[in-house]
Amino acid sequence: MSAYSVARLTEIERMDDGRVPWRGVRHHFGITSFGINIFAGEAVGDRVLNEHDEGDVGQEELYFVQQGRARFELDGDSVDAPAGTFVFAEPKVKRTAFAEEPNTTVIAIGGTPGQAYEVSGWELWMPFQKLYADGRYEEAIAQARDTVEADTLYSVPLYNLACCESLAGRKDDAIEHLREAFRRSDRLRAFSKEDSDLDAIRDEPAYQELVGA
Repeated sequence: MSAYSVARLTEIERMDDGRVPWRGVRHHFGITSFGINIFAGEAVGDRVLNEHDEGDVGQEELYFVQQGRARFELDGDSVDAPAGTFVFAEPKVKRTAFAEEPNTTVIAIGGTPGQAYEVSGWELWMPFQKLYADGRYEEAIAQARDTVEADTLYSVPLYNLACCESLAGRKDDAIEHLREAFRRSDRLRAFSKEDSDLDAIRDEPAYQELVGA
């Protein structure tokens, strides 16, 4: 088996969660030591990066404008970023970016200080994210379940499926999928305590046993 892999940008699958398209570089190569993805805006004005921060997970992110020109908004400040520009954001910085030129391409790399990188597999959930965001929980469950249960590594798709099941009133299914998600990633256990998606199962003895309440 070869110890290296090579791929051109267009050979990496283009994904879309209904917000911005991206290419899952980490997932494509099976990288397990750091997170890396590519985001692109085809037309001027396209959002290249979803507005978000990483405060809940403490992840630092470094962005590199590989092609075109981007305009980053960082805690309300506007930053011009032509090709060749690096932009670093600490976890609590609210950030987004827009294409200022056609085919603007941004590489994003992330990791949490002081922690070994943990592969979460959020990429597997992205085809179902819009159904979740639209409140179509039963459809998300129906479409995602086989894919999520067939995976043997990732924690986040299981966790997200459990959230949909909780919101849909499927308490037993939600608890079982949470149990498997926590087995794969203990970090999710504490995160779940503040997640309103799980309010429907918060008082269930089985959930409280899982989180040690």
